Amino acid sequence: MCKIMIINGPNLNLLGSRQPEIYGSQGFDAYLSELRDKYPNCELHYLQSNHEGDLVEAIQAANEGFSGIVLNPAAYTHTSVAIADAILAIQTPVIEVHISNPKAREPFRHVSYVEAYVIGTISGLGLKGYELAVGFFAEEGRKGS
Repeated sequence: MCKIMIINGPNLNLLGSRQPEIYGSQGFDAYLSELRDKYPNCELHYLQSNHEGDLVEAIQAANEGFSGIVLNPAAYTHTSVAIADAILAIQTPVIEVHISNPKAREPFRHVSYVEAYVIGTISGLGLKGYELAVGFFAEEGRKGS
């Protein structure tokens, strides 16, 4: 059975109401329920925080017993050396996910401090990016069984 930690950064608690033209109109809790239904053989854990330290601690905690981490650091993507260092310090593979395509937005969003330390990045596909990342870890878990 795969065990995956999904971590969302700042302002993603507002999904469904925040800039729906960019982020869509579905809240993450409803989407998480759909993901759990789609991947019943995966134990999906979820944390959203607006605080950088909470995200660092969640990444560190997921180093034990998790198949993978699906991480949307949100605005911290472009600013957080601490989150990048947390990823670098662990063995659990991380996939970076972004609902929008940061490279198609303001220039300051073009830099990701975490991209050098993740196994892959999925961006611009809306919430579908989370499904693709979970699916990857679910498939890898089946191969390892």
